Amino acid sequence: MKKVLTGGCFDMLHYGHISFLSEAKKHGDWLVVALESDENVRRMKGHTRPIHSQVQRKAMLESLRFVDEVIALPSMHTDEEYAKLVADVAPSVIALTEGDGMEDKKRRHAATVGAAVVVIPKIHTPSTSQLAKLVGLE
Repeated sequence: MKKVLTGGCFDMLHYGHISFLSEAKKHGDWLVVALESDENVRRMKGHTRPIHSQVQRKAMLESLRFVDEVIALPSMHTDEEYAKLVADVAPSVIALTEGDGMEDKKRRHAATVGAAVVVIPKIHTPSTSQLAKLVGLE
């Protein structure tokens, strides 16, 4: 079985998320989504986030037909913790979005397990942060 691993916050699912996850699934048989903890989302996105709890975000992702598994991550603080996750999942492919600020680290993690890296082009759609501002949640 060819596993594809990707990760993120997925706070307010929107068209960009759906498009990305659907495209990621095309690169393997089993799509695994590593879902950031509420604490990590707050650290990355600010004190008003996440809008949805990790439990709610996990349920939303699991409802998508092309997502096969969601791993609710504990609060992680080091690159070594993410490297261990990659080793444990042992994906054939790591999928990331064009412009991912962690691309270099993800490429190093992929190399440790012999996984290919697939960069999926970003589509032009409002981000979760932009949508949250638009509807007055931030």
